Amino acid sequence: MIEDFLLPDLVAELPAAVRLQRLVQVLRETFVCGAVVLLQYEDDSLRPVAAVGLVQDALGRRFDLARQPRLAALLSRREITWFESDSTLPDPYDGLLDEHPGEALPVHDCMGVSLYVEGELWGALTLDALTAGTFDERARQKLQRLLPLIEGLLRVIRLEQENRALRMVRADDHRALPGLQQHGLVGNSPVVTRLLDELAVVADSDLTVLITGETGVGKELFAHWLHRHSPRADKPLVQVNCAALPESLAESELFGHVKGAFSGATADRAGRFDAANGGTLFLDEVGELPLHVQAKLLRTLQNGEIQRLGADQPLRVDVRIVAATNRNLADSVAKGDFRADLYHRLSVYPVPVPPLRERGNDVLLLAGHFLELNRARLGVRSLRLSVDAEQALLGYDWPGNVRELEHVISRAAIKALGRNGSRQAMLSLDAALLDIPISDPTVPQPTATTRVPDAGMVQPLRLSVEACQRQEIRRALAACDDNWSAAARLLELDASNLHKLARRLGLKA
Repeated sequence: MIEDFLLPDLVAELPAAVRLQRLVQVLRETFVCGAVVLLQYEDDSLRPVAAVGLVQDALGRRFDLARQPRLAALLSRREITWFESDSTLPDPYDGLLDEHPGEALPVHDCMGVSLYVEGELWGALTLDALTAGTFDERARQKLQRLLPLIEGLLRVIRLEQENRALRMVRADDHRALPGLQQHGLVGNSPVVTRLLDELAVVADSDLTVLITGETGVGKELFAHWLHRHSPRADKPLVQVNCAALPESLAESELFGHVKGAFSGATADRAGRFDAANGGTLFLDEVGELPLHVQAKLLRTLQNGEIQRLGADQPLRVDVRIVAATNRNLADSVAKGDFRADLYHRLSVYPVPVPPLRERGNDVLLLAGHFLELNRARLGVRSLRLSVDAEQALLGYDWPGNVRELEHVISRAAIKALGRNGSRQAMLSLDAALLDIPISDPTVPQPTATTRVPDAGMVQPLRLSVEACQRQEIRRALAACDDNWSAAARLLELDASNLHKLARRLGLKA
């Protein structure tokens, strides 16, 4: 019986993600169906948190209830909801079944139910089959009987997570499973999971945090996550793009000014520190601040006071500083472009955000997220990746990171719609539409007879070999869900040798 599989998970010491994945797998085997998906309710949409039978990028999608009448119908009632195989309501999973990617489903059986934890809506469970009549009255009654056990499992997971993160849980978060709701962050790779665990600890303090990383990695999202999980979450989060501040107005914008402080100052004006009082001030691109403003910022960090331009007396402020930069501030200090004392004040707790090329299958989850956004934006029935497009995304180095991925998916979606012309078609994005470099080992590389490179284009052979090794290790990890032992077998290396090589190449700490 299915209860024999689910009951041990109520007491076993397992990560939440593992328990939820086991749940959907057991349900799929029990009801002998094609796909089972567990979705969590967030901001008038449903987000898959565990799925079996769907393509990989499905876990990165968000299903807007206003555009998904089937899912809205599930949430509108407490009982099991079943849809006729000839239902005219659009199916959110059209083109997303892993055994039939990109295909419409002419014969289709679907049922589901809304899920509640402690009387509040948590999300929904959906089951899909390709054979009409799979979910007969007997199957629907069985799911109704299992409903208390499924919701009990969710309740246990929530209690365990709350006990481990009690300091960060606020009353308005109780409807979500802590650790699963990420407030805009998409990804479950080990590096991102470790980063969020680290941020969860530092969020509870008032330490100044310096978020570093390449352009486009999402430093702003991590800053927002930090604020949302801090005791200051109910206070303002004020964001300042330091690169966009004119040098002549930067001091006034941050600290404010009094009437008559300069030509045109016709009244007192509060600055961004005043606006963030009690909350968090996020200084994006902090490395772009002029030196004279850096000095004043340093004084504020030292004594918790600001002095408005033209004022005689300082003002006390209670502000937590979170800064971000894609620069190497240590290099800027050495060049004299950034104050060493301010650098040390800002980097009390440095947080490096990993580039997209180190996040493995998160590339596909993020691609799914952007596919769903573009599907809704363009008003198309279905938008998905072909197999060769998935491989191209996993094999690319992403110098522009998440921002570049978003632009690549958006451009490809528009090209696919323009090529097909029908918004009711099942649009599939192939590798050619992505417009990114694709390495194909079967294609011969140009030889010296076709083109002789300039001497400046040639790099030491050691660097070329190391770059190739990094690329192949990343591909193997992506193919093995970041399992180093499996990747070693795929690369035909001893596991200990792979770890040593990865450390030498800078892929592991």
